[in-house]
Amino acid sequence: MDPLSDVLSRMRPSSPLARLATDHGNWCVQFQPHGYIKCYAVLSGTCWIAVEDGEPVALMAGDCVLLPGQRGFRLGSDLTLPAVPQEVYLQQKTSRVLDARKGDMADADANEVTFIGSAFTLPGPQAALLLEALPPLIHLEQVTGEESLRWSLERMEQELREEQPGARLMAEHLAQVFLIQALRIHLDRVGTGQVGWLFALTDPQLSGVLGAMHTAPAYPWTVQGLAERAGLPRSTFAALFSAGVGLTPLAYLTRWRMLLAADRLIGGEESVADIALSVGYESEAAFSTAFKRVMGRPPRRYGRQGHQAAAD
Repeated sequence: MDPLSDVLSRMRPSSPLARLATDHGNWCVQFQPHGYIKCYAVLSGTCWIAVEDGEPVALMAGDCVLLPGQRGFRLGSDLTLPAVPQEVYLQQKTSRVLDARKGDMADADANEVTFIGSAFTLPGPQAALLLEALPPLIHLEQVTGEESLRWSLERMEQELREEQPGARLMAEHLAQVFLIQALRIHLDRVGTGQVGWLFALTDPQLSGVLGAMHTAPAYPWTVQGLAERAGLPRSTFAALFSAGVGLTPLAYLTRWRMLLAADRLIGGEESVADIALSVGYESEAAFSTAFKRVMGRPPRRYGRQGHQAAAD
């Protein structure tokens, strides 16, 4: 499995809030920092968005945005208006009019904008690996003209409008397709020079090595073995990997192993020794030391607290 698919599937993203919304008139909504990846695609009209400490960005029909959740943000026809809290906004019907002037509906038909929005919960411990690789706001201009993305959005819009049997589940699956396609487009557009495992996927040599680590995390990888897989001298590979990913090869491997172990610890059905062996550690003590260094807590405590949080 390729690394992006591996990370996303292990995070078990779900989209409980896929929706079609139309807004009119003058409106502005404040969204607080959230534990989601939020996605918006503007189908018609225009609006504005701004993350905290960021400049306002105009969104036109055909634009998409991804918000990984590190910061709050405002969305609206005019961001200088008093913002309605997100709780109030989300309680409104799918088609609604929000007017910051509290009752003046004179321009209710002006500034109409229709968009599809979805919010992906990321319950797995691997979520941090993706979220820290993304900027607070990803603005993809005029992407709905791309055939694959246009198809998924059109299908999602149809499912949300017609509400046929199974429509909600269909929309949620299509939203996941939209997320992956949007991430692909982001990677294509940022080009070279970005640091992080996600951007390293655009480098064929680094992508192959990352894929090998994800496919066989328990294998006794060495820098030399990974370099041979990349077809590079050891020193050249080590420098390329560190510059592209932001971690040394073995530091990335250790972190990925610990994230896999964390996921299994939360399940609470395996012993620490078995989990240690599954990620390449024959010694439980060595695994526990590495786990605490990377995850900040000993394995057993992490498992108990994670299991309790999942139950809550």
